[in-house]
Amino acid sequence: MESYKQEFIEFMVRSGVLLFGDFVTKSGRQTPFFINTGKYETGAQMTMLGKYYARALRGAVGEDVDVLFGPAYKGIPLVVSTAMALAEEHGQHVSFCFNRKEAKDHGEGGSLIGHTPREGERVVIVEDVTTAGTSIRETVALLKPVARVRFTGIVVSVDRMEKGSGEKSALEEIRETFGIPVFPIVTLQEIVEHLAGRELDGRMVIDEAMLQKVRQYREQYGAP
Repeated sequence: MESYKQEFIEFMVRSGVLLFGDFVTKSGRQTPFFINTGKYETGAQMTMLGKYYARALRGAVGEDVDVLFGPAYKGIPLVVSTAMALAEEHGQHVSFCFNRKEAKDHGEGGSLIGHTPREGERVVIVEDVTTAGTSIRETVALLKPVARVRFTGIVVSVDRMEKGSGEKSALEEIRETFGIPVFPIVTLQEIVEHLAGRELDGRMVIDEAMLQKVRQYREQYGAP
């Protein structure tokens, strides 16, 4: 595993974003782990987060991007920090935009803030954790009447490696439905490999009992 991925896993734990215990997902599944990117709350955290996203994006699509799009609301700080990190860390200058939840009916109007995508531009969607693909569907519908853009990828923080509505993984379903490849910074398997049986800041994040819970969850909901 690349060192930046290991750093990102520990960064999520220390930020209180990656949690292990007993939770219920939006889809109603009982899960022993939970990722809540709404817990990022400082400028220092957002600076680091942008660097991790930028590193993953560079490895996934390289220079094949003109615009970063962040679905409201969690995608807004992600898309800004990633664009900044690309410029500062890699000398790669891309535009960014995000949407309002409700279109503005005065002033300049519209639903988009930042760069307005133009014909033929390559767009990468920056998300937190996506499963059902609802925000992706909304993004495609939102940008379609603006310009004929080409979506070259979706970058998310974690691939939970679980089934979507069928037997395939949620990210594979998104790839097939929208024709857009999805690139996670890390996968659940990488998280478990790095944290299982290892102390972080003096505490065990995934002990043997928690490891068994994760395995049981994977047996029930994990994608092939």
